[in-house]
Amino acid sequence: MRHLVAGRKLNRTTEHRRAMLRNLAQNLFEHGQVETTLPKAKAARPFCERLITLARRAKAGDLHARRRVESLLGDRAVIHKDHQEAYEEMPLAKRAKVLRMRSGRRHRTGRARGGLKFTADSIVRRLIEEVAPQYEGRPGGYTRIIRLGTGRVGDNAPRAVLQLVGQEQSPGSVTRPEKTARRKRADARYKAAAQAVKKAAQPKAEGQTSAE
Repeated sequence: MRHLVAGRKLNRTTEHRRAMLRNLAQNLFEHGQVETTLPKAKAARPFCERLITLARRAKAGDLHARRRVESLLGDRAVIHKDHQEAYEEMPLAKRAKVLRMRSGRRHRTGRARGGLKFTADSIVRRLIEEVAPQYEGRPGGYTRIIRLGTGRVGDNAPRAVLQLVGQEQSPGSVTRPEKTARRKRADARYKAAAQAVKKAAQPKAEGQTSAE
């Protein structure tokens, strides 16, 4: 029995589920939105909102909140979207310089150093310094879920887009689902029945006008 056991298992072990939620949260804070299945989006939403709340406290100077963010979210080097194309064209040796300093420490601020045009950014720093200040004074509700009209290719799993509020973008594929063959046949029968009733009502109307 699962009495008083909240949360979705998503058919994964605890370690796998935590890693999945961490990856979804990192992608959300990096790109502003992430497309996934509907159950995963519902599971990741409270996790991401909790991280934003902790980031707001960390921005205010709470050291424990900052350490908690690093523990839950982990840290990952991200490239700004303006430099993403240039980064992909770099050889592996130059990519390593963009991600880490000569000492082996990771770049965290995204500022150009060591003769490089740009360097990597820390996802934790981006969350605390850029994402959290956008929701200063907002009592929760930092994200939203948009259901997509079509299922995932392969298993037809329901898809959704998890977005940060205030950075909404059109998902691009939010359309009504196509009608099934059964629905089309039902609509055709309904249309034929309506036309038959309309034709049957016409002679009665003509008879009344002639009598008058």
